[in-house]
Amino acid sequence: MRKKDILELKKRLKKDYCTFTKMCGCYVNGEKHVILKFRETFLNLDEDEYFKYLEIAKKVLSGTIGNNILELNFPFNDDLINEKQVSLMQLKNSQLKDDSLLDDFYQSIIESYDYTGNFLILIFHDAYDVITKTKDNLKLDESEEVYEYVLCAICPVSLSDPGLRYFEEENKIKARIRDWVVENPTNGFIFPAFINRSSDVNSIMYYTKNAKDTHPELMENVLGCYSKQTAAIQKDTFQSIIKDSFGADEQKADKIFMEVQDNLNNIIDEYNAIYDDPDSDPITLTNKDIQNLLIESGIPEELTSKIEKSYVACFGDDLPLAENLIDTKVLKANEQRKREERLEKQVEILQNRLEQVKQEVAIDKESATLSDNNDDSALEDSVESNLDEHIEPNLEESKDNDLEVTVEVIAEETQENIQTDDKADSEYDVILQVKPEKIPQIKSQMIDGQKCIVIPIDENEQTTVNGLDDLF
Repeated sequence: MRKKDILELKKRLKKDYCTFTKMCGCYVNGEKHVILKFRETFLNLDEDEYFKYLEIAKKVLSGTIGNNILELNFPFNDDLINEKQVSLMQLKNSQLKDDSLLDDFYQSIIESYDYTGNFLILIFHDAYDVITKTKDNLKLDESEEVYEYVLCAICPVSLSDPGLRYFEEENKIKARIRDWVVENPTNGFIFPAFINRSSDVNSIMYYTKNAKDTHPELMENVLGCYSKQTAAIQKDTFQSIIKDSFGADEQKADKIFMEVQDNLNNIIDEYNAIYDDPDSDPITLTNKDIQNLLIESGIPEELTSKIEKSYVACFGDDLPLAENLIDTKVLKANEQRKREERLEKQVEILQNRLEQVKQEVAIDKESATLSDNNDDSALEDSVESNLDEHIEPNLEESKDNDLEVTVEVIAEETQENIQTDDKADSEYDVILQVKPEKIPQIKSQMIDGQKCIVIPIDENEQTTVNGLDDLF
């Protein structure tokens, strides 16, 4: 089943293109009693009703393949006739004109549908003259075939919310009358399926609004097909199989599942790189594939066997597509976890470098002057400040920034500070440190033929030279 086939049908559900011939309905209350049955010539409907019903029909063709739209298949058996398939064929061929066939169809839904509340069963008949297309999708005038089908929509009917309204004739605001409102369909189907621009009487296009509440009783009891899981259910089932095998160790289970997701995503990427064709069949995760995936993800052998058995028991012959088992949120979380681990290693390296600087400074203290010691201490403070200023805030922003680059920048800045300080020590004989407000008072003056630096000192000011206080 292809997306382009679904879109081709959906595009026709417009005023100028729609060719629905008949529409029939059955309104059922919460006790599963039939309240109303009706049949309408679709093109004769009032305009407002016409568009409302058309919107309901469109919903059966909405959503994503694999989650909201499933291709169901009738069981294949040469010896037995599938009664449900035959009934649907008769319903289609009758063009919704046979009341007994309609009543049987309604009753099969009423008896099987696991739903509490009122609902409306709608069924449309259509005959679509499929125009031939060339390989480059150019339309030709001649018809390829007439695709005749029925579209069914099952819609909840619920009371409108209580509220107030303005009554113009009384000029008052009063409680409005609550009425029963037909909502968008929660389930539906198209028979026969429209596949590769042609009718496939062995398949049904099944619609479910909620990908995690598919109503398999409709698939099996009403339509006579094998029930099928949506991609959302398969993804949740796969996650449960992996994580449950680790028992109560949730932290380990989460970490292993992240690795499984990462490796599975790599398998899909490699497959797509080899078969670079949008029309190629997607990869299916076979029992052998799951075994290799588990081993590559580092799962112990005793757990691998347990997971394989659970995988077969849950999915059986209806093996899921690999892409259906991918959880994008888990992939993002795993990528974030790896980035943080890389960052922690980088920080550890940087901290080790800082410790080396401190050790070198400590050695220099033994041989350097007290003035040099003060400068080295300032360097230590500068490096530590640089580390605190860059690392801690960026740890919180790791989701949005490449922190590995940040760490490298810090390392370079630290090294530059060290080199700058070494350069300062080697190139200058006199190094002054004064408060900013004293800088304008500093003068250069010749005294006894010697160039001197003169710094005025007030009586209340303290001085220190190479660690010795009040020499002046």
